[in-house]
Amino acid sequence: MRPLTVLVSACGAPGTAALLRALRSNGERDVRLVGTDMAELAIGRHLCDAFHLVPAGSDPGFADAIREVCRREGVDAILPQSSFDLEGLAGERDRFEGIAVLVSSPDTIRRSNDKAESYALLHRIGVRAPRFLRVNGANEVAEAAAELGYPERPVCFKPVFSSGSRGFRVLDPTVDRAHQLLHERPGSVAMRLEEAVELLPGSGGPDLLVMELATGKERTVDGIADGERILLGHPKTREAMRAGLAMYFETLDDPGLMETASRIVAEFGIEHFFNIQLVGEHVIEINPRISTVVYQEDLNLPYLGVKHALGELSPDELAALASRVRPSRRALRYFEQIEWDETP
Repeated sequence: MRPLTVLVSACGAPGTAALLRALRSNGERDVRLVGTDMAELAIGRHLCDAFHLVPAGSDPGFADAIREVCRREGVDAILPQSSFDLEGLAGERDRFEGIAVLVSSPDTIRRSNDKAESYALLHRIGVRAPRFLRVNGANEVAEAAAELGYPERPVCFKPVFSSGSRGFRVLDPTVDRAHQLLHERPGSVAMRLEEAVELLPGSGGPDLLVMELATGKERTVDGIADGERILLGHPKTREAMRAGLAMYFETLDDPGLMETASRIVAEFGIEHFFNIQLVGEHVIEINPRISTVVYQEDLNLPYLGVKHALGELSPDELAALASRVRPSRRALRYFEQIEWDETP
């Protein structure tokens, strides 16, 4: 098969090393990897065949910078890893002539990134999502928290537009601040409402979602879709959290969870990779991008997604691989490092 050149954006993301290894070790062809990131200290700089600094995904010049990298490197496909990169690429994907851009439509990206709109849509189609109120400023946060049951029960909040756990905080009147100070690592997500009110402006500022606090085990559904249905995917657990990142995963056999994900994919029109996150029975995140993958030697999800985007694998051929998913599969992430001598 002909060699491919794949651009992987946000190549400093936590799962990058495993993703790059999977793309390269596909067993079919040579894949040349081009990494881009807004920071020079990105692992992709060392693991990719070429590396380019680019503006942040929210920068108006981001898409043009990626197009220039594609021109210089002869890129065949673009695989974005960051939620911040999606919007800039989605609106420009038709300008990447002859290149497969693995991103959904601008409308899908907008609705997925706007957590208030996502939750409202989930409620309309009968999928469980947290009760929420969209507010801004400390005064409205306090009012919304009370409406949702605080202080009798904890609530939480996060920015309407955010990626992953950035900006997420739990408001809990029983939090032991002395214990946090003396026995926990910096960065605890739990705080009292009074502390949040003190830190936030009285009015204005970014839009926030104040929500009921979903509880229970964390699970995700990860896969590849075509805008109407899931072609290939599976659920998994998210466990052993460290610094906001799950470090251990178990593949699940859960048809009910797959059915819920199928409804979401169809309603949002998600194309290519997706990641849908649940806490207990509540859907809390819809990410129309690739996320952490539990890899199998006979089921290389990132490479299969690239092949499908390039038209080398039909939807039916991709769907036929679902029987290979093994519920016995486990993944454990760990910290690794590389060394190098910087030259002037």
